[in-house]
Amino acid sequence: MRSSYLLAFLLLSVTFLYGQEVPKQNPKKVAPNDTIVPGKGTREDQLKKIKEVKVEKLSDSAGNEPMKSKLVDTTKQNKYGDLLNDDKEYNKRYPLWIPSVEVLGTLTLTWAADRFILNADYARTGFNTWKYNIKTGWEWDTDRFGINFIGHPYSGSLSFNAGRANGYNYWQSYGFALGGSLLWEYFGENTKPSYNDVINTSVNGAILGEILYRLSSNILDDRTRGAERVFREIAAGVVDPMREFNRLVQGKAFRRTNKEVYEKEPLNISLYAGLREITDAPYDMFGHGTYSGIINAQFDYGNPFELRKRKPFDFFKLRIDLDFGVGRKYLDNVLGYGILLGTNKQAGKMAFLIGGFQYYDYWDNNKFELGTVGFGGGVISKLPLSKTSNLYTSIHVAFVPFAGNSNRFGPDTSQFRDYNFGGGSETKFETTFNLSKYATATLRYYFYWIHTYVGAPGNNFIQIVKPRFTIKLYKYLSVGCEYSLYYNDRYITGLPAIHTIQTDQKIFILLYFEDRQRRGYYN
Repeated sequence: MRSSYLLAFLLLSVTFLYGQEVPKQNPKKVAPNDTIVPGKGTREDQLKKIKEVKVEKLSDSAGNEPMKSKLVDTTKQNKYGDLLNDDKEYNKRYPLWIPSVEVLGTLTLTWAADRFILNADYARTGFNTWKYNIKTGWEWDTDRFGINFIGHPYSGSLSFNAGRANGYNYWQSYGFALGGSLLWEYFGENTKPSYNDVINTSVNGAILGEILYRLSSNILDDRTRGAERVFREIAAGVVDPMREFNRLVQGKAFRRTNKEVYEKEPLNISLYAGLREITDAPYDMFGHGTYSGIINAQFDYGNPFELRKRKPFDFFKLRIDLDFGVGRKYLDNVLGYGILLGTNKQAGKMAFLIGGFQYYDYWDNNKFELGTVGFGGGVISKLPLSKTSNLYTSIHVAFVPFAGNSNRFGPDTSQFRDYNFGGGSETKFETTFNLSKYATATLRYYFYWIHTYVGAPGNNFIQIVKPRFTIKLYKYLSVGCEYSLYYNDRYITGLPAIHTIQTDQKIFILLYFEDRQRRGYYN
C-alpha cells in the first residue's frame, strides 16, 4: 500500500516540475473578439461584451453558418470566432514520459483500490501471475456486459486523456489508451489477458475520451475569475477528471489569460425527464406494463453544415438514457458518433456533410444487451422548408469489427458473461422536422446485424424504431412523447429461429439549451 502512495506522490511531484507558466501576452497578435484588453473596463464587463458581439456578429445567418466577418481569422478560428485548435503557446506538448507515468499511476491506484479496499481476488497479483499472463496467452473473458462495454471504455478514456491533457492529438492519444490497456491486462489482474478488454478500452475509450475532452473545453475559460472560474473548473473536472488533474498539477487551473486558449465549437444540449412504460404485450400501446422514471441527455457539438476543413470530432453527437425502476440497471443506452474526416457540400438549398465516422453503441435493457465498435460512412443533410422550419436527415452505414450481444431472452440476473462476441454491420437513419421552435417530429431507425465469433454460432438481427414528438410550452421548455419498437430476430445454428418484440412509451418534459450562435434544432 505504501508503494501506491509513494507512486502517487512522485506522480504529483514530477508533473509540478513541469507546471505551465503563462507566456507574455500581446493582444495585437490575436483576434480582437476574444481578448481582454487592460485598461478597457473590468474583466467581467469585457467578457460580457465579447459574448454579445459574437452573438450579434458571428451567429448563424439565413444560410447554414455565420456570414463572413472581419472579426474572424478563418485560418485560426471557426466562423463563430472560436479557436480551431488549442493554442499551443498555452497548451504545449509535454514530454512523453509524463502522460506515460500518469497512465501507470492511474492503473496502480486502481489496482490498489481493488486489492486493499475491495479485496478483489483478481487483484492478487505478483511476479508469478505476471509471468503466467505473459506466457499463457490471451482469451475472451467472462466479465459482465456493463464491465466490458461501459467500464473498460471509461477506463480507456482516462488513459486517452492523459495524452490529450498533455498536448497530444486524437490519434496520438490512442496510443496511451492502448498502452494502458495492455499494462492492465498483463499486470493488473491475475486472469489471462482478454481480447475484448483491449478492444473496448482502446477504441471505445478513445471516442469517449475525445468527447469528454471536447465538452470540458467548452466549459473552461482561463479568462474568468472568482466564483465563475471555480464553477468552471469543478464542472470540467466532473466531465473529464484526468484533464482537471493535469490542470491542477500544471498550474492551468489557476492561471489567468487575457485571451481564449481552448478549441471550442457551438454546443446544443437537450435534457429531459419523465415516465416510461414497458408494455407486457407487443403493440399494446399504453396497455398493462411496468413503469419507471427516465432521464435523458443529448449533446450536439459543432455545426455539421459549416463550410470548413474537417478533422476528428469537430462534429459529434452523444445521447445517454437512464432508466430508474426496472431491475438493477440504470444505464439504458449510450449512443455516440463523431466525424473522423469529411467534406461539406451545397446543392441548391440543401446542405450536406459527407464523411467517415466512428461509432459507439451501448444498449442494455430487460430484453437484450448490445454493444458495438463501428467505423463507416455517413451523410447528414439540411433542407430549409421555410425561413424558420427545416428538415434534418442523417444516414449512416458502418462496419462493426467487434460487438457483444446477449444470448438470453429475459432479464439479466447472472454474474458472468451471458452474451456472445461477434461482428457485422449497423445502419442508422434519423430525420427531424422542426416547425420553427414550436414543435418537432423525429423518426429514428437502427438496424444491427451481428454474426457470432465466440459463443452460440449464428446471426442476430436487431431493429429499433423510435418516433418522437415535442411541443413547445414556454421558452426552452417542451413536452414530448416517444414510442419505441424493438425487434430481435435470432438464428442459432441447429436450433429454431427465435423472434421477440418489445414496445415502450415515454412521456417527458424537455429542456433545450440552444447555443445562441448556432440556430436550429439538430435532434
